[in-house]
Amino acid sequence: MLGYDISWAAFNIIEVMSASKFTFKRIGYLAASQCFHEGTDVIMLTTNQIRKDLSSPSQYDTGVALTGLSCFVTPDLARDLANDIMTLMSHTKPYIRKKAVLIMYKVFLKYPESLRPAFPRLKEKLEDPDPGVQSAAVNVICELARRNPKNYLSLAPLFFKLMTSSTNNWVLIKIIKLFGALTPLEPRLGKKLIEPLTNLIHSTSAMSLLYECVNTVIAVLISLSSGMPNHSASIQLCVQKLRILIEDSDQNLKYLGLLAMSKILRTHPKSVQAHKDLVLQCLDDKDESIRLRALDLLYGMVSKKNLMEIVKKLMTHVDKAEGTTYRDELLTKIIDICSQSNYQHITNFEWYISILVELTRLEGTRHGHLIAAQMLDVAIRVKAIRRFAVSQMSVLLDSAHLVASSTQRNGICEVLYAAAWICGEFSEHLQEPHQTLEAMLRPKVTTLPGHIQAVYVQNVVKLYASILQQKERDSDAEAAQELTRFMVERLPQFVQSADLEVQERASCILQLVKHIQKLQAKEVPVAEEVSALFAGELNPVAPKAQKKVPVPEGLDLDAWINEPPSDSESEDEMPKAIFHDEEQRHAKQQPPKADEEELARRREARKQEQANNPFYIKSSPSPQKRYQDAPGVEHIPVVQIDLSVPLKVPGLPTSEQYVKLEEERRHQQRLEKDRRKKKRKEKKGKPRRHSSLHTESDEDIAPAQQVDIITEEMPENALPSDEDDKDPNDPYRALDIDLDKPLADSEKLPVQKHRNADTSKSPEKEDMPVTEKKSKKPKKKEKKHKEKDRERRKEKERKGEDLDFWLSTTPPPAAAPAPPTPPPPGSLEEEPRVNTVTTTPEEEHEDPKRQEQDEEEEERDPEKKPAKHKKKKHKKEEKPKDKKKSKKKPAVNDGVEEPLENGALNEEPLPPMSSYCLLAENSYVKMTYDIQGSLQKDSQVTVFIVLENQSNSFLKSMELNVLDSLNTKLARPEGSSVHDGVPVPFQLPPGISNEAQFVFTIQSIVMAQKLKGTLSFIAKNDEGSTHEKLDFKLHFSCTSYLITTPCYSDAFAKLLESGDLSMSSIKVDGINMSFQNLLAKICFYHHFSVVERVDSCASLYSRSIQGHHICLLVKKGEKSVSVDGKCGDATLLSNLLEEVKATLAKC
Repeated sequence: MLGYDISWAAFNIIEVMSASKFTFKRIGYLAASQCFHEGTDVIMLTTNQIRKDLSSPSQYDTGVALTGLSCFVTPDLARDLANDIMTLMSHTKPYIRKKAVLIMYKVFLKYPESLRPAFPRLKEKLEDPDPGVQSAAVNVICELARRNPKNYLSLAPLFFKLMTSSTNNWVLIKIIKLFGALTPLEPRLGKKLIEPLTNLIHSTSAMSLLYECVNTVIAVLISLSSGMPNHSASIQLCVQKLRILIEDSDQNLKYLGLLAMSKILRTHPKSVQAHKDLVLQCLDDKDESIRLRALDLLYGMVSKKNLMEIVKKLMTHVDKAEGTTYRDELLTKIIDICSQSNYQHITNFEWYISILVELTRLEGTRHGHLIAAQMLDVAIRVKAIRRFAVSQMSVLLDSAHLVASSTQRNGICEVLYAAAWICGEFSEHLQEPHQTLEAMLRPKVTTLPGHIQAVYVQNVVKLYASILQQKERDSDAEAAQELTRFMVERLPQFVQSADLEVQERASCILQLVKHIQKLQAKEVPVAEEVSALFAGELNPVAPKAQKKVPVPEGLDLDAWINEPPSDSESEDEMPKAIFHDEEQRHAKQQPPKADEEELARRREARKQEQANNPFYIKSSPSPQKRYQDAPGVEHIPVVQIDLSVPLKVPGLPTSEQYVKLEEERRHQQRLEKDRRKKKRKEKKGKPRRHSSLHTESDEDIAPAQQVDIITEEMPENALPSDEDDKDPNDPYRALDIDLDKPLADSEKLPVQKHRNADTSKSPEKEDMPVTEKKSKKPKKKEKKHKEKDRERRKEKERKGEDLDFWLSTTPPPAAAPAPPTPPPPGSLEEEPRVNTVTTTPEEEHEDPKRQEQDEEEEERDPEKKPAKHKKKKHKKEEKPKDKKKSKKKPAVNDGVEEPLENGALNEEPLPPMSSYCLLAENSYVKMTYDIQGSLQKDSQVTVFIVLENQSNSFLKSMELNVLDSLNTKLARPEGSSVHDGVPVPFQLPPGISNEAQFVFTIQSIVMAQKLKGTLSFIAKNDEGSTHEKLDFKLHFSCTSYLITTPCYSDAFAKLLESGDLSMSSIKVDGINMSFQNLLAKICFYHHFSVVERVDSCASLYSRSIQGHHICLLVKKGEKSVSVDGKCGDATLLSNLLEEVKATLAKC
């Protein structure tokens, strides 16, 4: 404890654990939980003591034993105590049941064999009357199902019932997470989940629950994407709620919102692209993790239309970025965004080359090799861009700052690798090849890393061959000899390099150039022969082609190429030992001869051991071999593209000019398209077509250069890639158990011999003579076992049928008219209600199937009939709940008992309530609003306005303006006048709704008031754009200034006794609603919290944004309700009671 080893005190700890006093026992178990582990020697001595405490009449002794055991449970303890813990799951005290359920998870991990026998009881706890036990059972099953979800698919109806009836947010989160794991395994489950999850998203105010609901809806829609009708409404809802998370000031919520948005992006990119402005705002966030998450989102939001805009924004962030890590991440993301899907979003490759060149100006980056790889890829695959690329690369080779930054490995100097190769390979496009050759042979080049120098040397020869050919073509022999002399002078600096690769290449090339110099002295033309060394192009090869070459038949790669050396040969070669003892020692040291199979087995065992050993250092490619391991130039497919207008930009280019050119080019394309449409209309006579918003899609934008993707070459009969195997050390693999399989006798939990010695014996063959002597009793037992096995098989089949029925899309009422006999009274009224509770339909349709199966078996063997009846009686005695469920159809009062069983009150259900009220509406837009206050912002309220586009037009440039009063003023942006409106921060496509927030400052809150306002917007459709407006009156009630605030009963009593509060009361007659629903309405619509409730009387409390305390006493008579109120301001109280009276009058 406290960092010191006290293993010497283990025995003393056990002594304290066995003390009779609870105070000592608790300290003993606390010490054990801190110090004991699987390696503790004396831990086996605790088994009987723990068993004794588990069976103690004191619940606190049992509780402390369970708590301590959970910290030091071992496989032996789990095996010996599993039965005792399972018994405690049915304890009378919820305190013990909850702890027993939770510790079973640790027992399952240590002793997986206990899962199957204990699971039925664990499943029962899901319907435990105590919410704490129920929550514990949900936690355990959800943790088990998280790793092996397929084994828990049969529990889906039960969890669905819990999800629709539970009000505990943490239980709902666990269940919804579980459904997210189950949905990919059973796509039909998704159709059941969409509606309740959507309702939860609408109604919940808990951000954690909202996030999990959105996550699961995304998983559901992914699993149903193939055969599901349109669910765009659900996606839009998720995206809108995630926007609220992202706009929140809490950084954690913002991060989670971006994370969930990236999941939607994979399947519904267009829904996320509408919120591009919000994601770009996140790039300015001070939190780096949020900026990185926003970058990941941008990757999927890119299209041909917005690529240049997004990259331009990212380039400005690169200039402003602080710290190399974030700047390198930006650089990587820019390259990933542009190169994704074989450059499908790039419409102008000259723009992309200019972007890459601009990125070379970054100092201190570690991703120079990425820029180099992109330059090589584009220059090789896009033939039309080569002239432009070569001109820019020659400028880079001449740039001194790149050479100066060569000290850092993988720095920006890596770009010179690509620049040298491109200028050498495509030297025919160089404007001034001699100047580039001089730049590549400068003495300063020798400071570059070795692998870049090697490329320089190789491509200097290509450039030399190109210039030499040109000089000989011009019959300028003197210039050719001068060029050769220049090469002979400069190449020795590379021969002296410390890098072996550079030395070898430079030495060979120097000798070649000297030989050419001798031939030139004899006036022999050599240019064609030198150029022939580099003629031709290589076909692209797939990066993994070598791996996928199949092994020819008959070739064993593990077999010896030559015969292995025999023992006799090795003995002949060895010198004879001088001493006899030495010979014997050598003879002993010789290992026995192992055949090829044994050697192969040892080799495999050694590889497996190395793979599983965390301390064994695996080989990893060195950074110097990065270019050798990465796909080389020869692997890149070559694509021929015609460039219509090549741009000649002197020096380093800027990407800004290409953005303007691209806009002009797209404008020209649009004009041509419109002309074609007009010609078609003139020919066809203007046929009617479905009009839609004129938005330019990616397909409409034709790229300036087309990229044709060439399939990379693969060897014949290439083998598919091997999938990664599962982790063999995963502790949860042992819990991958089929829970629907009937429990065998051998799988029952072990029982201690001193309790029941006979039952612990297993019926093996050696016991057979004993069982034969025992007259008729064993036969009856055998008969019972057979019947149990048959029953288990039926139960398993029934489970499968029940799940299929529950997941079927046919509603239960459709099956009701099928039988010719009329249904019993009340059943038709019950069935629509039952459809919301998932367990009842399966049991209603389960009974006829059971009866048919029983009748068939009775016909086969009439003697089994009495046994069946006995079993049914036994079942009814064990589970009285099942008895109620089995008589669903004839029972009329069942509809009352079912909610009681779920823990609800015996009253009519509360109708759905919404705090949003209609503000205004016309043919274009519908406005609903809600007003909420905040204790943190004194005298301020926030108005939430939901705008829904009801037309086929695209609504944009929306602006809301309100006529301020002396008391209430709209918070406008800085610099705005009183008459200026506040812009709405989004646009509305047809059928879409979104929520905007506006802040108002209030002087006095004692009176309700109304403000006139106008929403102005532009409606755009195919026919054109029109300016529209919608007038409204914003009503600020006294209720809107209240905030739901909890209050304890003692504080409430002191407040009433203070004497500082004014009093008023109202009475409303003709109220038939239940008191519970009445309270719920007052609390929901008027922002009160219940302090205390006794029968038909309740105390309520709320607080205003300016600190007024409001206390209400609500009493319900037979058909009337009286409300007495107290408040610090008499006017506020009287107005508030009038609003409460108006609400009660509607009841």
